[in-house]
Amino acid sequence: MFGKIRFWKKCVLLNFLILYALASRCLSASMERTGIIFQNQSISDGQILVSTNKNFMLGFFSPGASSYRYVGIWHNDSERRVVWVANRNNPIKDKLGILKFDDSSNLIVLDGSGNSITVAYGVGVQDLEAVILDNGNFVLRSISNQAKIIWQSFDFPTDTWLPEMNITLGSKLLTSWKSYDDPAVGDYSFGPGVTNASELIIWWKGIAYWTSGGWDGDVNALIPDLKSINTIPLYFHCDNLTCTYTPNPASRLTQFVLDPNGALSIEQFDPGAQSWTLLWRQPPSCEVSNLCGVFGICNDNMQTSHCRCLKGFAPQDTQYSRKGCTRKIPLQCDGDKFIDMPGMRLPGNGDKLSVMGDDGCESACMINCSCTAYVHSVLDGCSLWYGDLTNLQDGYNGTGVGIGTLYLRVAASELESISRSGHKILWIAGVLSSVAFIIFCSILFIWIRISRNKGKGKQDGHHSLMTTDTIKLWEKSKLGEGGFGPVYKGNLPDGLEIAVKRLAANSGQGLQEFKNEILLIAKLQHSNLVGLLGCCIEGEEMLLVYEYMPNKSLDFFLFENTRRALLDWEMRMNIIEGVAQGLIYLHKHSRLRIIHRDLKASNILLDTDMSPKISDFGMARIFDPKGTQANTKRVVGTYGYMAPEYAMAGIFSVKSDVFSYGVLLLEIVSGMKNAGSQGRGNSLSLLGYAWELWNEGRCHELIDKSLHGRCPEIVALRCVHVSLLCVQEQAADRPSMTEVLSMITNDNATLPDPKQPGFLSLLVSNQTDITEETCSLNGLSITNLDGR
Repeated sequence: MFGKIRFWKKCVLLNFLILYALASRCLSASMERTGIIFQNQSISDGQILVSTNKNFMLGFFSPGASSYRYVGIWHNDSERRVVWVANRNNPIKDKLGILKFDDSSNLIVLDGSGNSITVAYGVGVQDLEAVILDNGNFVLRSISNQAKIIWQSFDFPTDTWLPEMNITLGSKLLTSWKSYDDPAVGDYSFGPGVTNASELIIWWKGIAYWTSGGWDGDVNALIPDLKSINTIPLYFHCDNLTCTYTPNPASRLTQFVLDPNGALSIEQFDPGAQSWTLLWRQPPSCEVSNLCGVFGICNDNMQTSHCRCLKGFAPQDTQYSRKGCTRKIPLQCDGDKFIDMPGMRLPGNGDKLSVMGDDGCESACMINCSCTAYVHSVLDGCSLWYGDLTNLQDGYNGTGVGIGTLYLRVAASELESISRSGHKILWIAGVLSSVAFIIFCSILFIWIRISRNKGKGKQDGHHSLMTTDTIKLWEKSKLGEGGFGPVYKGNLPDGLEIAVKRLAANSGQGLQEFKNEILLIAKLQHSNLVGLLGCCIEGEEMLLVYEYMPNKSLDFFLFENTRRALLDWEMRMNIIEGVAQGLIYLHKHSRLRIIHRDLKASNILLDTDMSPKISDFGMARIFDPKGTQANTKRVVGTYGYMAPEYAMAGIFSVKSDVFSYGVLLLEIVSGMKNAGSQGRGNSLSLLGYAWELWNEGRCHELIDKSLHGRCPEIVALRCVHVSLLCVQEQAADRPSMTEVLSMITNDNATLPDPKQPGFLSLLVSNQTDITEETCSLNGLSITNLDGR
């Protein structure tokens, strides 16, 4: 009895399994159908049409995190990338949607409430079928004459351009999705040019920001970058109004996609890897208004996303940068702080206040809880911003008054968090760089010591440092001599050319300057600063090893008639801008904020390409960026380049370097030294002569005669104007180096009139180094240095 019962149970279970398998097979078949809908048929949400070659599928889907339902076409692969959306601006809010023909032969979508959306017009033709083709085109066509297309999705592209799809001037353009979760029409479009198809353009709200190459009949002329790929992936075909393309090979799935952020990409499907490969990408430009949203910063030089958030802010949406950023810690009003964001292209909607000092500008912003940022400049005075900030950009390739340091308001606790994080990174980087530098110096010390003592005897139980042979070797390779001591050319064992600076016994400088230069330059890295390779100390012997500059120093060329003619205007502008960039780095962007205190022509070295490198940091001082000035009992530097407040009272600031730069700028334009020569009108110095010519409207007479006819006079005169702004007697009247560079390179900037330079009544017989408060003369003037 029990055996029979078990037998019947097994039979029932087996029958159930068979029925389940049959039902699953039938369900699968009902879910996935051949790619045709006849007029008496429909497909429901969950059912899918598949093209004959099984490359494309059509059905209902929800994009990203959205719960809305759309009818769309996608690739039949693991990623299922959507290439077309029927009801992109009219989503269905339930999963009861049906795609069917209505009584007028139109293809419509019905939702669960019976509301309809027309997606394709059959214009009353009764002999119709809807078909998903093997090329991804969804068509309404005549059953009796399949070549007769009544309607096709290729005439209404969304964000994807497929092969065999024509994009046409004015109407058939690609339009981006609104976001990755919303396929509604976004802000970007892509297609042929305004008057013909001779070029392809990406628009943001109708404003063009990227243009392809011109069409000249070459199958790759529109995007020449594709020629660099080993196998050219596609070929364009254009006429006056329309463009299309064919893949290479023709069977390879290929597509152009315009994403919600305005980036255009070309992708191909790799059947071997079963994945899509990015062939080319044209990212959106920072010229697009508000590309990165509120409190977002745009940078065209970034390789991945163009957008990042300001310090103290986090993205509102990690996928869609146009939503911008939000504060991590809300403002408190009382007790908020400001952090500086240098080199920023500023928003254009700031409120201008009357000219006031930097402190006054900060106070004006602080007392208003709605004020989120301020900027202060010598040219434009004080500007305040309220509420959300938009259209910020760094890494900006242009120049102008709209570039500057933005002071951003953050909660005090946020500033402390940023500071702790930054200090931790700087501490780790500082330790690593210091250890590496010490190791290098130790190796160099051992090598120099072995080299000196090899083959030499001992005197009085000590190694002899200065034998006759050593002295001859030093003198033979001597490059020049400065305030620190002589400079020699040498080679490391691997053949690398170096410049070795050796402390002279009678130098006004010593161990303090030696250590200062090591500690500072070891932590500085910039293309316009000379590189320190190593150091050595043994007894009284102190050596600094630098990268070798084959073109010596700027004064070697600038103050000698024959060599000065070799400095054409392009070279001089490169030096002018390079030195300014180096000072901006020292004052604003380096890990240590530094005032050089001895900027002059002989301390500007020139590399193989005549690019400038600031050298000699023995006199430099680290300063507190929050402080405006400092005082020293030990005045160091060179007469002729020193700011009056520093030479007379020992007061120095970044504006001391600005004064020195102004003198240097005037010397570069004129080819004359500031001090040490006569015959300059009624003045005793180049500054006085320039001021005299400025008041008489004869500044063109300052331009180096060797440049006449070889430089744009208006640019040279602008440099003279800027130099006079830099050398004004009061430090507060001088611009910052960031403003100086902007004024030099921006032809449209309006420059204020300069005030009288300092030192006009002082006769300086030569440009002599000084190292003490008493301004005693140092006989080893650096002005005769040939180069390092």
